[in-house]
Amino acid sequence: MDVSRELAARGHEVTVVTTRHTSSAPERETVDGFDVVRVKPATVVLRTPIAPRIRAVLRGMPMDVVHAHMPPPLSAYYAADVCAARDLPLVVTYHCDVELPSPLGSFIEALYRRSLGASTLERAAEVIVTTRTYAATSRAVWRHNPVVIPNAVDARRFRPDVDGASVRQSLKIPADRPVALLVGRIVPHKGVEHLIEASLHLPEAQFLIAGEGSSLEAMEEFADALGVKDRVRFLGRISQDNLPKVYAACDVFVLPSVSRLEAFGIVALEAMATGKPVVVADIPGVREVIEDGREGLLADPVNPQDLAEKMRRLLEDADLRREMGRRGREKVLADFTIEKVTDEILRVYEGVLQERRPTARS
Repeated sequence: MDVSRELAARGHEVTVVTTRHTSSAPERETVDGFDVVRVKPATVVLRTPIAPRIRAVLRGMPMDVVHAHMPPPLSAYYAADVCAARDLPLVVTYHCDVELPSPLGSFIEALYRRSLGASTLERAAEVIVTTRTYAATSRAVWRHNPVVIPNAVDARRFRPDVDGASVRQSLKIPADRPVALLVGRIVPHKGVEHLIEASLHLPEAQFLIAGEGSSLEAMEEFADALGVKDRVRFLGRISQDNLPKVYAACDVFVLPSVSRLEAFGIVALEAMATGKPVVVADIPGVREVIEDGREGLLADPVNPQDLAEKMRRLLEDADLRREMGRRGREKVLADFTIEKVTDEILRVYEGVLQERRPTARS
C-alpha cells in the first residue's frame, strides 16, 4: 500500500485489486489517492483465497501495466490470463516460495510450481524478487533472471525520535528493564516458539510479541507451560498509529523465522528505521537485510540458545545497541525508502512499456 500511495502522489492512476476477507470491508473505496477493489473469494482452501472473479474485474479495467504479487498463488495467475488476452504487459513480484500446512503440502507445492506457477512467470514481461539470495535459491524464479527490488519502509513514520515511553507505561514495564520485541503474524513459519524458549535464558528481559494469527493461542499456552507467561506478553493486533511507538519501546528487535515463507522481513526494516538493533534468523532472504555485526546479528535458525546469546550480547551493551541502531537507520535511508523503491519499480514499468511501443519508421 505504501508504494501505491507514493505512485498516486506522483500523479499515476493506481487501482489495487485484492480479495475481500471480511464482509465489513467495502467492495470499493479510495484510499490516499488510489482505488481499492475487493473481490469476494469463491472459497478458501488451506488458507488460500480462490477468487476467479478477479479475471472479470481486470477485463473491464483501463490499464497500461499490471503488477501482480505471488503469493497468493492464484491471483497472479488470473492476472496473467487477462494480460495475455488483452496483450498487456505483466510484472510479477515473487515474494516467496509456497509452503502449505498439509501432509500433501510438498506434493501440491511442486505441482503448482510446475503448472500454474510456471505459466504465470513465463507470461511475465519482468519478474521481481526482493533479495539476491532468493533470486539465486528459489527453484521457481532463478531461470527468469529476476530483477532485485527490495520491499520498502516508510522512514517518515518509523523514526528514532518516536517516543515509546507511553507503551512501556501502559504495560507497566520499568524504564530500566530490557525489552525484546517481535512484530508479525503468529503463524508456524515465524518461529515464535523459539523466541519463547529463548526467554528462559534471559530472565531479566521482558519479551513483547505483537500480532495475530493461527498459532496465537498455541503460543500463549506454550509460554504458560514454560512458566514465562509473565515475561512473554502477547499484545495482539497493533494499530498503524501505535506501531511506531511499540518499536520505539524495545531495546532489541528479534525475527526468528524458520521458513522460506519469510523471504524478506520488512518488520526488521521498520525496527531499523526506528534506530533499533535487530537479531534475525540466518536464512535466505532475511539474512540480506543486515550485515552481521553491523546493523544487527544473525542467529542460527531453530536454535533458542543461540538466539538468546545474540540478544544478550546486545542487551548488555548499550553503546553497541546505539551504534547498530544508527547504522540500521542509515541503511534504511540509503536502500529501502519508499521513494527509492518506487523509483526502481517505475523503471521496470517504463522498461516493459518501452518494449511494447512500435519502433518509429524513418
